[in-house]
Amino acid sequence: MTYNELKELDSQYHMKTFGTRLPAVFTGGSGAVLTDSAGKEYIDFLAGIAVNCLGYSDEGFKAALEGQVDTGIVHICNYFYNEPQARLARLLCEKTGFDRVFFGNSGAEANECALKLAKKYAYGKGKDSDKFVALKKSFHGRTLLALSATGQEKFHEPFRPTAYDFTYIDANDMEAAKAAVTADKCGVILEVIQGESGVLPLHGEFVSLLRALCTEADVPLIIDEVQTGMGRTGRLLAQEHYGIKADVVTLAKALGNGIPIGACLASAPFADAFGPGDHGSTFGGNPLACAAGLYVTNKIDDKMLSHVERMGAYFSQQLEALMQKHPDTIIDVRGKGLLLGAELSGKADAHEMQRALLSQGFVIGTAGANTLRFAPPYIIMQKQIDLLIEALDRLFQ
Repeated sequence: MTYNELKELDSQYHMKTFGTRLPAVFTGGSGAVLTDSAGKEYIDFLAGIAVNCLGYSDEGFKAALEGQVDTGIVHICNYFYNEPQARLARLLCEKTGFDRVFFGNSGAEANECALKLAKKYAYGKGKDSDKFVALKKSFHGRTLLALSATGQEKFHEPFRPTAYDFTYIDANDMEAAKAAVTADKCGVILEVIQGESGVLPLHGEFVSLLRALCTEADVPLIIDEVQTGMGRTGRLLAQEHYGIKADVVTLAKALGNGIPIGACLASAPFADAFGPGDHGSTFGGNPLACAAGLYVTNKIDDKMLSHVERMGAYFSQQLEALMQKHPDTIIDVRGKGLLLGAELSGKADAHEMQRALLSQGFVIGTAGANTLRFAPPYIIMQKQIDLLIEALDRLFQ
């Protein structure tokens, strides 16, 4: 089916949530390279928005999925035990240091689970409250509760009333944090790098303060690592860069390398707040998704994390050099590992740049007001980064 045929079908039958999509139909891929329906190749610096961490056609990943499909069981309901789920639960808890996990199907579901868990923990202590603290410019998902936690008014207005009572504070505002994080709250939720708002890392002192305030108030600190977790920043969890540990952490995206899966992990006693019937999922933790998660979690070892760290440092250095060369076009470079953002001045438009790069064989993302977002597969190579930098340099002339 041609691009124009697909575009017509989408226009006629799909709800208009994605507007006019980018002009490419991908039909294959290998490594960090995608191929479209016309046979043109593209180096992928988006990875399905930080999802396809292993790139395309990883033989071990394909074998893991095929092995589960060959059993005849890709789904079994949670009335029953299933081996891939149990093994993935153990592996994630062992590698992250958390005590228990609940599996869902997406990052939004993982965040919903985390917020419900915090609410149940407060309820178990006799606290009659639905108050939470979140950060302005945050993004936690599109379902109603996750959207309510998102500190961006533009997402709230059409869907009021929002769920629970959120106090939104500015990132890195120490005094606002001290005033907001009190014992009457049920929880604090944040991303240590705000991805959707432009790849904005939090200051270390601010994160440490929130950790201390939550401990003092016996309020769970929830860190949304849907985009930053599973190795994206060169550590298994991005919070490791800050030297702290959340009470509850959420994962998705890279965990399944394209197979839908989300996870909410928690330490005791917060993990023990849920009892039978407090939460559930039909598809969450099914054998196929957990087989994918098992393979990915085992694959993200020290060697791969070291590669992510090296390539991320090199990529960041090259972007910074480009900023020095074109200071009127790039005004900031930020991020960690292979989650990087290059903020543009008013001289260039991020969406126009995205389309221009696509025409030259590069897939990138955008974020925030005017930021190019880069989140390539972890297997990206230096020569591929160099090709993108050269393309950007030409566009900025």
